[in-house]
Amino acid sequence: MSKEKLVLAFSGGLDTSYCAKYLSEEKGYEVYSVIVNTGGFDAEEVREIERKAYALGVHHHETIDVTDEYYAKCIKYMVFGNILKNNTYPLSVSSERVFQAIATVEYAKKIGAGYIAHGSTGAGNDQVRFDLIFQIMMPSVKVITPIRDMKLSREVEIEYLKSKGIEDNWVKKTYSINKGLWGTSIGGRETLRSDTWLPNDAYPSQATKSGEEMLSLGFEKGELASVNDTHTDPVSAIRQIEAIASAYAIGRDIHVGDTIIGIKGRVGFEAAAPLIIIKGHHLLEKHVLTKWQQYWKEQLANWYGMLLHEGQYLEPVMRNIEKFLEDSQQYVTGEVKIALRPRQFEVLGISSEHDLMNAKFAKYGEENTSFSGEDVIGFTKILSNQMRIYGAVNKEW
Repeated sequence: MSKEKLVLAFSGGLDTSYCAKYLSEEKGYEVYSVIVNTGGFDAEEVREIERKAYALGVHHHETIDVTDEYYAKCIKYMVFGNILKNNTYPLSVSSERVFQAIATVEYAKKIGAGYIAHGSTGAGNDQVRFDLIFQIMMPSVKVITPIRDMKLSREVEIEYLKSKGIEDNWVKKTYSINKGLWGTSIGGRETLRSDTWLPNDAYPSQATKSGEEMLSLGFEKGELASVNDTHTDPVSAIRQIEAIASAYAIGRDIHVGDTIIGIKGRVGFEAAAPLIIIKGHHLLEKHVLTKWQQYWKEQLANWYGMLLHEGQYLEPVMRNIEKFLEDSQQYVTGEVKIALRPRQFEVLGISSEHDLMNAKFAKYGEENTSFSGEDVIGFTKILSNQMRIYGAVNKEW
């Protein structure tokens, strides 16, 4: 009899390694492991993950790189919306998981698999993100989650793999690191409590630079187009900015937020490029967009980020919001100057032909050329009318 095909979302870590061995050997599935790269793995790491997958006995291993798609269909809009969850977190992992899940289920359809497995536990957001995408895109698929269903501890998983002759460095690392194009998350014992914080050495990037360095970002219709006056594509620009700024240990923080399953959670992160890009883009928008463009962008971007965080990327309203965000970027073109220093950056100013802070019309606090003092008196009288009537009728003043 032929074995039933099962696609395993594979990372090479302990949980997915257990799943690969257990599902192929104990449950008899023909396991197809797939690693979906969202910009966090280099070529050597991808080869090592493939080697590990075959050592665990998978039938076939597939590497799918979605970095460019991830930028074009998600990161771009997070920049347009200046999206920081709870004004802090650039949605690094939550946005990645959506695209990893989509690529995994598309691969399952391609090979005709009836089962998909992932290594998520029952205590976090990822289980919902994966399950949700799988159920929407492939309702007939059976989702298998050994770690969640059997409530396995790391010790049980390690002992099982050792009993099968699988040797690896299974010693629990102090910190769990998840790296992608749009930032790196860091989890550890300190993030499990409210009163402790990550030490300096928990962050993958350490400060190697001192002093001050100037950085110039060029935007064209809201997208990164140049770094330090050198034109490049947005993905390359993100990587270049990250390499420059992470050497100053810029972009570190701890995000506290509400999980999809209703509990509070903390996660550390370093995201030098996302924070610098978003803050630079936001300043440029302040100069070139109207008050009401900025207001409605903020409202819709907040919803976009919240829905994305909760795995609702396939909700049709997300495409509607993306169209609004993209349309708002018509004149978001210009150069932003940023100063980099150890553990901090400062957005200094912008230059743009679309700058609405135009001296031809007025100089704030000094002089105006497009209206008179008499205009202001009349305007203020009309503006105060409703409040004056309210106060007079109700004898408030």
